[in-house]
Amino acid sequence: MRVAVGGIHIESSTFSPHLSTAEDFEVTRGDALLARYDWLTAPWAAGIEWIPLVHARALPGGAVDPAAYRAWKTEIVDGLAAAGPLDGMLLDFHGAMSVAGDTIDDAEGDLATAIRSVLGPEPMISAAMDLHGNVSRVLFDACDLLTCYRTAPHVDVWETRERAARNLAEALRRGERPRKALVHVPILLPGEQTSTREEPARGLYARIPEIESRPGIVDAAIWIGFAWADQPRCRAAVVVTGYDSPEPPTAATPTPDSPAAASPTGSSSPVADAALELAELFWAARERFSFVAPTGSMDECLDAAEASAKRPFFISDSGDNPGAGGADDVTYALSRMLARASERRAVFASLVDPEAVAAVAGRPVGSPVRVTAGGRIDRRDPGPVELVGTLEAVADDPDGGRCVSVRVKGLSVFLTSRRMQYRLLESYRRLGVDVRAAEIVTVKIGYLEPELFEAAGDWMLALTPGGVDQHLARLPYEKVERPLFPLTRDFDVALAVVVA
Repeated sequence: MRVAVGGIHIESSTFSPHLSTAEDFEVTRGDALLARYDWLTAPWAAGIEWIPLVHARALPGGAVDPAAYRAWKTEIVDGLAAAGPLDGMLLDFHGAMSVAGDTIDDAEGDLATAIRSVLGPEPMISAAMDLHGNVSRVLFDACDLLTCYRTAPHVDVWETRERAARNLAEALRRGERPRKALVHVPILLPGEQTSTREEPARGLYARIPEIESRPGIVDAAIWIGFAWADQPRCRAAVVVTGYDSPEPPTAATPTPDSPAAASPTGSSSPVADAALELAELFWAARERFSFVAPTGSMDECLDAAEASAKRPFFISDSGDNPGAGGADDVTYALSRMLARASERRAVFASLVDPEAVAAVAGRPVGSPVRVTAGGRIDRRDPGPVELVGTLEAVADDPDGGRCVSVRVKGLSVFLTSRRMQYRLLESYRRLGVDVRAAEIVTVKIGYLEPELFEAAGDWMLALTPGGVDQHLARLPYEKVERPLFPLTRDFDVALAVVVA
């Protein structure tokens, strides 16, 4: 069997002024692409020739430069055409990519449709996605198998990619295209209200193993959807794949290839029943979703942090979280910290500003510095801020490039050359900071990633302004399909399942 591998992986906010260009992506091809997957030598992968195309991956950001998207899409399609006969493709992408301009509202659907057009109807396509991606009807129709992460924070990324590949391999060996069922759930919530650390998301995702243990079920997946894009596809979804019979068909018991159709409650299809069951559980829980930590304005969070005896006290500058697509240079949270700067030991991580870094990085550590930083990409108030202090540290980071720390009284302000998210303790240590010795750490993030969560004495989520504002009602949605909870709260819905 011959299976192609490739994709474009980015989560991009249409509310962020940042433009994700080709330079923001890590691109792998050939042996380097195959080396990403350590399961290629697993027993279930034996006998498969994996054909690497191209994979482009970036930190979440703004919409993608159309020229970059077209170039990678063309490379994937041309690579498929040149590869010769193929049995399938593993699509490794996020599911919430946006392309700048008004011509593409469903980038992954557009890419999958182009792939299907060159592969033809017989080969199977299996997609591995982030649970914060979107499943449009177009994407659903183009793929045979779809699955996504089951944890947020995401600790099962590589497990999900392996599952997508294994499901594809098993379907190809079975020689039968699986049934699939889709239910769209009219809910759109940020990840910070749907972490699988907390209920009801924890219990909802905990139902998946039981669903998958049922006869004939291959995979069950729940997508939260992506809240920071204004597109009709942005909403929650459930997809279940499997077979009407647990055993492969024989010549005496053919399995009809039924067209996609709406199926009412009580359908006899196992995949339809399972998909509707999960979707109804999701809808029933909608009012129970809440933020994973106490929330407040930046000043309210600082008040709580200063009054707390628990250290370090983390504050999430959530509205400008680069891990969800924020520009990473909104200065609002930093300006509130600077207004309170004292000898209290605090950290702000971080602002992207290559110009500011270049202006001070060449000076000796310990030098007095005066530098203007931030507010160059996302210019919302208060705009660029002036830092007057001491150059505390200079370091090279594999994610942020050349980075500096400017000390203003007791506050260390991190500036980076590239957009990055300070989610790993080692990134702080490169600039000489042990977060456990700090009193207050403000980081541009949403829910705390595992290392920070473990290190935190306590934390709050600041509802700050930015391209990924957690206060969804403040965002200028125009294209999302309504009614949509929580933008609309009181409405009835009859969930419909599409089976193919």
